[in-house]
Amino acid sequence: MNDNISNKNKKDWENFVNSKEKLPDKDLNFIIKKKKETRSIDLHGYTLDGANKAIENFINKAFLENANKLIVVTGKGLHSENEKDPYVSKDLGILKYSVPEFITNNKDLMSKINEITDAKIEDGGGGAFYIYLKRNKTTK
Repeated sequence: MNDNISNKNKKDWENFVNSKEKLPDKDLNFIIKKKKETRSIDLHGYTLDGANKAIENFINKAFLENANKLIVVTGKGLHSENEKDPYVSKDLGILKYSVPEFITNNKDLMSKINEITDAKIEDGGGGAFYIYLKRNKTTK
């Protein structure tokens, strides 16, 4: 291999380095394409059945639209009417516990989900959770 660089190549390199022109960043385009799309739903005020139907529709729609991360706000159950009913479990009747249980028991929904985790405090803390969806390979 020849280690000698021609004067023309040196001059071209100096012109390139000193140029004000910016080259497009290929990596930036890749990052933009991989941008996370986050959706959220607030289930405050829903009945258990209504919340389960709403979350099922929400997950299916988000999956079809290639959302990556879902924030589900259930609340902490502090004002739940279930506390007054002795025949209803105080824990399982609260959306905070029953909605994630509904999701994990639904095979169709779980086939679209990578992970369910607790939410950070800024997204609702103990009254919310995240759902990370798999990539929908049927749409672009």
